[in-house]
Amino acid sequence: MIKAVVFDFDGLIIDTETVWFESFKEILGAYDVEFPLEIFTPCVGTHGTIIDQYIEEKLGKKVSVEEVRRRVRECHRNKIINIDARDGVRDYLKQAKELDLRIGLASSSRKEWIHEFLKKLDILHYFDVIKSSDDVKMIKPDPELYIQCTDALNVRSNEVVAFEDSNNGAKAANDAGIACVIVPNPITEGIIFDNYDLRIESMANHSLKDVLNRITSVC
Repeated sequence: MIKAVVFDFDGLIIDTETVWFESFKEILGAYDVEFPLEIFTPCVGTHGTIIDQYIEEKLGKKVSVEEVRRRVRECHRNKIINIDARDGVRDYLKQAKELDLRIGLASSSRKEWIHEFLKKLDILHYFDVIKSSDDVKMIKPDPELYIQCTDALNVRSNEVVAFEDSNNGAKAANDAGIACVIVPNPITEGIIFDNYDLRIESMANHSLKDVLNRITSVC
């Protein structure tokens, strides 16, 4: 019996990932450096070490990684001022409450970043538990975020369904023993997912109840 749902944040509740990619592409383009998607996607949901190595390799001593990152953050901040929740997110949160499910959030981002947008979108009140990089030693793909979230929700792993947009997030859920639904965004829709139980293109296309019934039948 499913007693709780846990959502990722970046790329799943709001599509910050597409905006991050566009921001890196724009800033690096100003230095005549291309930014291929295959450099970005392995970092979705986890550390950006590969991106930093790529910047250093391409720009060397011309400009520091820190300076590029600063310009990218500024660009990203300007682009997401009016960003909204992804299609179907609000409906899923409302349906979860109607189904008397506990609602958690497990994200590799900082808590301050998460709360800022949840408040802006007026959906913070839906969440019973929020676990972020501030709460753990290891972020996704390590399962610690999901393990802590499940414990705080006071449910067993087989009573939870996670919603993710990245392979790193799906692996974290899977390694925590949690069923995972993939809802890819434009950045992650083309990657091969290794650890998931169900994939849907949008939360707007399927009711939460239907998704949970499908998960129950395959798990």
